[in-house]
Amino acid sequence: MSNAEPPPNTVHRVTVRGRFADLTEQARRYLAGAREEHDVFRSAYTAEGTFTYDQAIRFFNLRYEIRGAGGDDEAGVLGLEEAEQFLRTMGFGHTGLTVNVVDTGAIWDNAAARAARRG
Repeated sequence: MSNAEPPPNTVHRVTVRGRFADLTEQARRYLAGAREEHDVFRSAYTAEGTFTYDQAIRFFNLRYEIRGAGGDDEAGVLGLEEAEQFLRTMGFGHTGLTVNVVDTGAIWDNAAARAARRG
């Protein structure tokens, strides 16, 4: 069995969720003022990541599109690293990070399999 590299067009959607913790007053003011820019209706999976949070500034999520990763685990690690770097750079204290990974190719594979079963 070979350890073939994944195709470069492999696309994973990675969502990192967490809870704000120990925000400084400056960070809280920034988030309150930037709410509209980070509304959930503006979120998308992008290479740069999209940052959204709730109105009460308690919970957040970051969405990344990771291309060419070796698999779900590797894509999850890359997304988590990006999220942690973003949160650290912005000075946003946080806790309880969770990662959810979806291989977009598998979505189409599963849809094709269901269609084939239906005939």
